[in-house]
Amino acid sequence: MSLATPAGSPAVDPAELVKDPYTVYARLREQGPVHAVTGTDGLPAWLITRYEDVRHALADPRLSLDKRNAAPGGYRGMALPPALDANLLNMDPPDHTRIRRLVSRAFGPHQVTRLHEPIRRTADRLLDAMAPHGRADLISAYAAPLPITVICDLLGVQEEARGDFRSWTEALVSPDPEHPERAGDAVRGLLGFFARLIADKRARPADDLMSALVDLRDEEDRLSEDELTSLAFLLLIAGYENTVHLIGNATLALLERPDQLAAVRADPGLLDNAVEELARFDGPAPLAIRRFATEDVPVGGVTVPAGSTVLLSLAAAHRDPRRFTDPDTLDVTRDVTGHLALGHGIHYCLGAPLARAETRIALSALLERFPDLAMAVEPSELARRPSMRSRGLLALPVRY
Repeated sequence: MSLATPAGSPAVDPAELVKDPYTVYARLREQGPVHAVTGTDGLPAWLITRYEDVRHALADPRLSLDKRNAAPGGYRGMALPPALDANLLNMDPPDHTRIRRLVSRAFGPHQVTRLHEPIRRTADRLLDAMAPHGRADLISAYAAPLPITVICDLLGVQEEARGDFRSWTEALVSPDPEHPERAGDAVRGLLGFFARLIADKRARPADDLMSALVDLRDEEDRLSEDELTSLAFLLLIAGYENTVHLIGNATLALLERPDQLAAVRADPGLLDNAVEELARFDGPAPLAIRRFATEDVPVGGVTVPAGSTVLLSLAAAHRDPRRFTDPDTLDVTRDVTGHLALGHGIHYCLGAPLARAETRIALSALLERFPDLAMAVEPSELARRPSMRSRGLLALPVRY
């Protein structure tokens, strides 16, 4: 994404937004609340940067998630078949309301509490495997396999299929520009996989979410076949990518700030609030899911024309000093009520309780197991995923 500010400042190098989004967004936020931008697809969009405007926009019904509301010749996005595209990230009410209501029970506090012990067992098993080596890449050894195991357990995916599951997911969420064909291979692989999984759950239902969703489809006819497949796809992608990045970013933030790490170690009761603050401070999604204006929408003194693509900068909003005091400082005791890392309004993250639980348990188990956990490289040596929409580490070498 290149940026053109109202003051006519030079376009921002996309590499800057990957390396240091907070400095770039701070500059834009202070220059103005809304900016004309050009996306990576070369098409125009509007970027909103200030907390109050972003929060309001997240819940504004005039800003649609349905791609059919994009202007002709406008936003195209990733080309997915209907069986993967008919998901909550592309829907408005009433379809969004219907599907969300059907699956929300699976992610309520009581249901997620039942998963705490299995999540902790998975975390301990992964740490057991790491322990003898004295150093590891925390992403590949811990932050990535933990959520993929949790989501596969939830969906009822068999152990032998999980390697393919993870590689397909990686190919979609972090496409390799030198091998664009891999994303297409991943789409075909996931389509075939979900077709087999759904057929298996129809023939041999079990006590898992996928079986429950198949039952909703077949017995009550409340999901179309495409909606069923797309929902499973969304649960996989959202339940995996964001949690990997949140665990990795959170661990790095604590290791770089010994005072905050010491505070959490001294009082484990701080962990719940720490997870919220860590999500604000360096969350996995610098931008919310794109919206499309269904009519002319005034924002911060600027009129966003109907049909426009609208980008909401969570990264800018979370560092807005109008909302958070000293926002560039990590403070695990901060009252972080109102952060937007998990959304706001009717599109608030369905899996928020699960993401919180996974991150808290992951950090708790890690810090308990390795009291001398430390970085194994200089922070300047770390590389992040080359994405402006997803903020995560390629690797996090640690020693213990």
